[in-house]
Amino acid sequence: MHAQTKPQSQDLLAADVRAEIDREVAKYPPERKGAAVMAALRIVQEKHVWLTPELIEAVADYLEITPIRAMEVATFYGMYDLEPVGKHKIWVCTNISCMLCGSDKVVSHLENKLGIKIGETTPDGKITLREAECLGACVGAPMMQVDKTFHENLTPALMDEILKGIK
Repeated sequence: MHAQTKPQSQDLLAADVRAEIDREVAKYPPERKGAAVMAALRIVQEKHVWLTPELIEAVADYLEITPIRAMEVATFYGMYDLEPVGKHKIWVCTNISCMLCGSDKVVSHLENKLGIKIGETTPDGKITLREAECLGACVGAPMMQVDKTFHENLTPALMDEILKGIK
């Protein structure tokens, strides 16, 4: 019986993912290939939903940087998910502008509607609810981001409509 061999880390990155990373790498001088680490982690996360240690190592290998360098980036920024999350992520801004405009009511409404608390995922794995320090849309406070889309001037009725549209 043959021992099972560990797949090469680059085998974890599909050809389309590598091609997309290559487009990001091309934006930097050849000797600075590792500068594309943030974009590469984002691309891999979009494909796999969350970043396992093996995927982070695969990114590091592909960019020819040390695995710890890629891990430092992945653990520093809140936009990278290092554990399973829902298919969709809702980020609620709770910074000062949104707080003054009722972000606490937004959080409460979403927690009640979804049956989860901030930081949790719905039992069906559909939605993860997160708190954001600032999403940079203070003029439209209170606001939230659903996946890549901003929603401003939130009301309970508007939030209910947004939730209905999440597939």
